[in-house]
Amino acid sequence: MIESQLEEAHGESWWDDHCPENVKVSVVNNKKREQDNGVILRSSHPIDYTTFGELGEILKVNWDIFGATFNSKRGVEKVLSSLNLLRGPIAHCAPLAEDEVVRLHLAVRDFYRLME
Repeated sequence: MIESQLEEAHGESWWDDHCPENVKVSVVNNKKREQDNGVILRSSHPIDYTTFGELGEILKVNWDIFGATFNSKRGVEKVLSSLNLLRGPIAHCAPLAEDEVVRLHLAVRDFYRLME
């Protein structure tokens, strides 16, 4: 959604022109880490190398576009922060405690609620 809305608003060069510099640096580092470990690159899209927190940074600096999609900038920050915390165990195939599963479901619901 982020990529498509920014591309629609700013064209294919949106990443270069409308992405925070610290996010671009992090993406370069993430891609380099994968290359250095002999792993096939997961994508040709830089946004696929970002964290939830970095996606939040992209949303914030482009709030003129995303303010029409989400009803609260602070709400988006909080939900993405929650998802970022939950992402670690999920990405590393660790089982989530029952209350963490509930927290995940609530965070996803909150995210969709921000788009109402």
